[in-house]
Amino acid sequence: MATLWNKGTSTTSAVDAFTVGNDRILDQKLAKYDVLGSKAHIAMLESIGLLGKDELQKLNAGLDNIAASIDNGTFKLEDDVEDIHSQVELLLTKELGEIGKKIHSGRSRNDQVLLDIRLFLRDELNSVRSEVKELFSTLQALSEQHKEVLLPGYTHGQIAMPSSFGLWFGAYAEALVDDLSILNAARKVINRNPLGSAAGYGSSFPLDREMTTRLLGFDSPVYNSIAAQLGRGKSERCVASALGGIALTLNKFAADCCMYMSPNYGFIHFPDSLTTGSSIMPHKKNPDVWELVRARCNRILACENEISLLCSNLPHGYHRDYQILKDILFPVLEMTHECLDITLYMLQNIEVNTSILDNPLYEQMFTVEEVNRRVLDGIPFREAYRQVGKEVNEGTFKYDCKGLKASDLGHSHIGSLGNLCNKEIAELMEDE
Repeated sequence: MATLWNKGTSTTSAVDAFTVGNDRILDQKLAKYDVLGSKAHIAMLESIGLLGKDELQKLNAGLDNIAASIDNGTFKLEDDVEDIHSQVELLLTKELGEIGKKIHSGRSRNDQVLLDIRLFLRDELNSVRSEVKELFSTLQALSEQHKEVLLPGYTHGQIAMPSSFGLWFGAYAEALVDDLSILNAARKVINRNPLGSAAGYGSSFPLDREMTTRLLGFDSPVYNSIAAQLGRGKSERCVASALGGIALTLNKFAADCCMYMSPNYGFIHFPDSLTTGSSIMPHKKNPDVWELVRARCNRILACENEISLLCSNLPHGYHRDYQILKDILFPVLEMTHECLDITLYMLQNIEVNTSILDNPLYEQMFTVEEVNRRVLDGIPFREAYRQVGKEVNEGTFKYDCKGLKASDLGHSHIGSLGNLCNKEIAELMEDE
């Protein structure tokens, strides 16, 4: 197998297969970032005199050719090549001879993979951020569209107080603001440059790390070369934590939808084409999409813990254990995109029940409204509470709620049924 570390000996095929693992597949996601990082690295090498201008020109042309093959889908790792880093250098050496071998001066596969992963994760977080914002806008639009439609609120799984579709949709929109704040914090951790830390102890070459930082659009270098290596696993864990926040929001929303779709509730409806049926029960309309969103989000939530367990108890410096991080995190990133996309798609087709209060089952959720009305009439709260509670126990409590709209209840404080603050929440999102 072609490796960057070959010194004239070779490992057995069993060791090759075990140590390479899924890298050859997962590294395809890193291909364009390896080229991008290499272009910045050779520009820096030329600036400090380790490459001639003509060599830089030839290497750049070679890397551009590789980048083009990545873009058009013809790039692949050859069967006997260990990883993406080896493949890029091998292609350059085949095309340019000895010049291609100069590309690795002043760096190690350790800082090379650190760089590739940070560039990849930065792009992934940017994509997730855009998807979250689009979902946020949809939730806010639904909140405004259905703000007058009352919906039972629940505590302990039991009917509690009046809510509304405006409040429900708006709640998940605001939750995404917090999720995006955490995502941006993870991006800040990611957006620092490890290139030049080499194997964790720097280089005797006069590397210009500020230059590569600037060329690659990082906020700053990871200054201490050992700290750059310590970031392996920690940066992935930060990303997993941010994805977990989004997953928890989507998980709860999916659980709500599974419940609200049930005929026992009947609060929301989706077209038949977005639900599945039963092989034996002709009446069934199953919420399979929401159940799978719920399940996949649980897997996303588990990712942070799996990364923590993988990286604990390791002394500083590189260990091959870190290779497994890609197996853990990369599929979870894909799941996050999928869950955000399908949630948006489902919401674009949601229908709400505007006649929920026609069912007398929900009359008792207005007990607090009646207590408050009596308090406003001058009855002490505890006495009003006792009176209404007695009526409920005796089965005499009545509340005329048919045709009632959210604005009829007179809720006016910040974040209530009559004051959703969607504009203020949108302004919070604009700052993220």
